[in-house]
Amino acid sequence: MFNEPFKPGIIVKLRKPHACGSDRWRIVLVGALLELECLGCGKRQAFDPLDLRRLVRSREGRP
Repeated sequence: MFNEPFKPGIIVKLRKPHACGSDRWRIVLVGALLELECLGCGKRQAFDPLDLRRLVRSREGRP
C-alpha cells in the first residue's frame, strides 16, 4: 500500500496498465478525488484517494 501523500506532479506506476498499454500516470489535481493523466495517451481519469493507494505499485518522480 502506498502511504506517501499525493502531490501534483508525482509520477506513479499502477498495477494494471491503461488501455493504451502504459502503466505510468502523473498526478494532476489533488482534492476530494485525485485526477491523474496517463503518460501514454494523455487521457485524464479521476480516482478516489483510498482506492488509488491500493492501485499504486511504485512512485517514479518527485514534483
